Amino acid sequence: MENTAPVSVSLIRQMMWRNLGASHPMDAHRVDSRAIQARGRSRDAAEGVSAFLEKRAPIYPDQVSTDLPDIWPDWSPPKFS
Repeated sequence: MENTAPVSVSLIRQMMWRNLGASHPMDAHRVDSRAIQARGRSRDAAEGVSAFLEKRAPIYPDQVSTDLPDIWPDWSPPKFS
């Protein structure tokens, strides 16, 4: 996974797993649309374009621990006790 933004990879993996149980394809579409909008405005997106234009490897600034967008407003993680 060289030259990939860690936040985008993490988000895609979450989308694949969480959407397996979607009750309708439109639910997955809504999540995908929110993800595209959020990641398109990210610092990673700007870095990816700059790196491409400058013909260099990207250095993505966003971190999974702090910059993962909340695209599932109604979803809450399971609670473990």
